[in-house]
Amino acid sequence: MTQQDRPAKGAWGITALIFLFMLINFADKMVIGLAAKPIMDELKLSPEQFGLIGSAFFFVFPFAAVAVGFITNHVQARHTLLLMAVFWSMLQFPMLGAVSFEVLIGCRILLGAAEGPANPVATHAIYKWFPDSLRAMPTAVVAQGSAIGVVAAVPVLNWVIVHHSWHLAFGMLGVAGLLWAGLWFLFGREGTLVDVPLASDVGAGKSVPYRYLLTCPSIMATCCTGFASYWGLALGLTWFTPYLVDGLGFSQTLGGNLSVLPWVFGMVVVLGGGWISQHLKSRGVSSRVCRGIFASAAVMLGGCILPFIGFTTEPAVKLAILIAGTAIGSTIYVVVPMVVSELTPQPQRAAMLAIVTSIVTLGGVIAPFVMGMIVQDGATRLAGYDRGFTILGGLLLVGGLIGLLFIRPEADRQRLASLVP
Repeated sequence: MTQQDRPAKGAWGITALIFLFMLINFADKMVIGLAAKPIMDELKLSPEQFGLIGSAFFFVFPFAAVAVGFITNHVQARHTLLLMAVFWSMLQFPMLGAVSFEVLIGCRILLGAAEGPANPVATHAIYKWFPDSLRAMPTAVVAQGSAIGVVAAVPVLNWVIVHHSWHLAFGMLGVAGLLWAGLWFLFGREGTLVDVPLASDVGAGKSVPYRYLLTCPSIMATCCTGFASYWGLALGLTWFTPYLVDGLGFSQTLGGNLSVLPWVFGMVVVLGGGWISQHLKSRGVSSRVCRGIFASAAVMLGGCILPFIGFTTEPAVKLAILIAGTAIGSTIYVVVPMVVSELTPQPQRAAMLAIVTSIVTLGGVIAPFVMGMIVQDGATRLAGYDRGFTILGGLLLVGGLIGLLFIRPEADRQRLASLVP
């Protein structure tokens, strides 16, 4: 077994630390939706105003991801991760005092700037420890920092919100982030595994012009599929708990605790899908099949399920449809960085991962605010929510179809290699 056939020594220890990094990252994102009803009541906010708060997190998110991604092409990823964790942790503490609508908007914008680069930089850092053929499972594990972060944090944060205040919940997340930063300062290291060049026979060791990478059909299709899926993720972060409490009539305690269900289901899907994808890849199945077709078909399946949410009045059935429809395509979050990495030379990888992340997360800029307007203009709150999730189903169908047709990594890899001088 060669160096390129196995992880570097210590790879899974670093993976565990980065898993915790993503766990806290997503708990930070989730808390705003979990505390939505208390925040709206205290600050006297309309659904449209709260939707703006949800979108504010993503205003600078994509630009920060690109900027820090290019920086991380030239500096060690471990330094970037440490600075991000300290910055985003400090931004939680203003929530402990008196908060206005404007302060909340400002803090969410800055928090988005701090957390925007998290996923691409974390993925880039992990890929310095694993060769391409073994990246599906560590990518899935790191992605599960999001799901497990929600599953682990929601019951605790919801208890704090119900029995103390939503302000304290934000402060607790700030402390958790600083504790992680201390662990990473002590134990975080930089990986040393070097990728095989884009093509060993044509242009080996050369960079590929970004205009070719950005117009590569596989990468463009991955962006479209990821954009549709992230629209659903942003709605889950901002509006899932309000849907249960405000739309279906659950109490804050029950609605908040039920908010873990999509993430539990998504965790099973991502880990299972990541294992299947890696197993197929190890058996010689093409990336087009084990990454493109497999993940895109699952996204389309979610799009087929969601429109049924408007055809039932039973809260439990609506909840089941929403969970299945939004989580069944979660394997796409594993596939996106692997497709980009497969087509991008390592010296350009951090920047390309950041650029693709910035495009995918544009769904987060639009989705929460659009949902707020739909809910506010609906005949009833529940009708507004159902309409918004039906629109999501249409987006998933279109995005999944694009991925199904155009994610073809092997063909595009050869085409990119032929373009290198």
